[in-house]
Amino acid sequence: MNSSTVSATLPEQTVDRLAESVTTVEEREALAVRSPFTDAVLGTVPACRPADVTAAVERARAAQSEWTDRPLEERASVLQAVADEILSNREELLDIVQLEAGKSRLDAHVEALDVVLTADYYAREGPDYLRSTQKSSGFPLVTKTVEHRDPVGVVGLIEPWNYPLTLAISDMLPALLAGNAAVLKPAEATPFTALRAVELLVEAGVPEDLVQVVTGDGETVGEPLVASVDYLTFTGSTETGRTVASLAGEHLIDASMELGGKNSAIVLPDADLSTTVRGLVHGSFANAGQLCISFERIFVHEDVYDDFLARFVAATEALELGAALDFGPDVGSLIADHQLETVESHVADARERGATVETGGQRREDVGPLFYEPTVLTDLPEDATAACEETFGPVVSVTPVADADEAVARANDTDYGLHGSVWTTDTEQGEAVARRIDAGSVSVNDAYLGMWASTDAPMGGVGDSGIGRRHGREGIQKYTESQTVATQRLHPLVPANLLPNRLAARGASLSVRALRRLRGLSSFR
Repeated sequence: MNSSTVSATLPEQTVDRLAESVTTVEEREALAVRSPFTDAVLGTVPACRPADVTAAVERARAAQSEWTDRPLEERASVLQAVADEILSNREELLDIVQLEAGKSRLDAHVEALDVVLTADYYAREGPDYLRSTQKSSGFPLVTKTVEHRDPVGVVGLIEPWNYPLTLAISDMLPALLAGNAAVLKPAEATPFTALRAVELLVEAGVPEDLVQVVTGDGETVGEPLVASVDYLTFTGSTETGRTVASLAGEHLIDASMELGGKNSAIVLPDADLSTTVRGLVHGSFANAGQLCISFERIFVHEDVYDDFLARFVAATEALELGAALDFGPDVGSLIADHQLETVESHVADARERGATVETGGQRREDVGPLFYEPTVLTDLPEDATAACEETFGPVVSVTPVADADEAVARANDTDYGLHGSVWTTDTEQGEAVARRIDAGSVSVNDAYLGMWASTDAPMGGVGDSGIGRRHGREGIQKYTESQTVATQRLHPLVPANLLPNRLAARGASLSVRALRRLRGLSSFR
């Protein structure tokens, strides 16, 4: 593992311009934003207060009606322009993401491409999900039933620091296409990424007031945001998610939440180990393990365990750890002291309980203040903290299992259910094992990128990993309210004048019986 340095910072004029775009009603205390690479201050943003949140929602709501009135195809064209703006300004965005989040440039690049793919997908497919559709009627030929999709209003987004570009913007794009306004609360550690991205939305044609940004402490602005918006998207820890869900329920708004995970990969005995090792090294240590769908547990069939472990450790040791605004280092920094402390405590607990550190297990202050070596654990007891709780860092355990049944049982032995992975040359068998894993998504012969890039398919968690889905039809229709309009082509469905209720009921029963027979033969509307 090599060390590298980075001395770049954000231009002062850029910092000032972005900070001024935060919605405030008066001057606020400054909140310092530091780079994990060096602990240097990149700049400051306002520490917003509840009054700022109220003002942000009001401004967004005022701008929404004009946006909703635009033709759907015009809103879709704006999303395509967003994709173009992200690509045109990609290098600047990657610099900001790296400096704020401390990640490698490759990980930052994946974020930018995800926004492009999401914008393109919803621009092409989203309009069909929003169009009014005729539904099967209760009484064919007599009743015409149409479902309409209307925007919910103002969508609140509370997004985390680990993927500050894609989680802030990719989650927002389908909400905008559906005709909503948005108020974004980025993480305290990564506001400049969100602010620059919102600037690019405006340059692409999104009305200037339609998207508002409030910065500051989640404990201060989170509750007033939930209380003011019409729908909430949240990505973060399960613990915080429970609090946010409670607030959403109190205010009777719907919410979508992607929360924590304790994801497992299963390596079957016929897996191609060269491919598997490459995939799982990336899947375990991308973004220094600070990824909800990365792997913290790998279960390997005992027949190939020794070979896999030797290759996996060697590939892990070959990773370059460093801070640089180029594509050199493979693994970047942790985000903050609290994250480093969690990683260190989990590894220390594992050691105390008898686990073996095959490689890594050390803080690397020679690289930067918050760097930690990619770490592989074996012989990890099932009751160890690193086996039970989400580490959210560059730490993964490798465990032998007797067969697929044991691997699935071990993978499912958690309250989380976000993502999983199965590796085998028999893809039919791999898909069968995948169906037995209790997770919202499972990749076969891949870590997660193929699944994540499949924007036509819903993605989310079960159990303590969250509620709701992003991507696909579900990822945009959640930002709408459905309205059903049923029109009678003939007379109202009420008993005819002077017809006794008993005869009316008998006639209705005969009609339903006949209707069931007809529907068994063909479809009626």
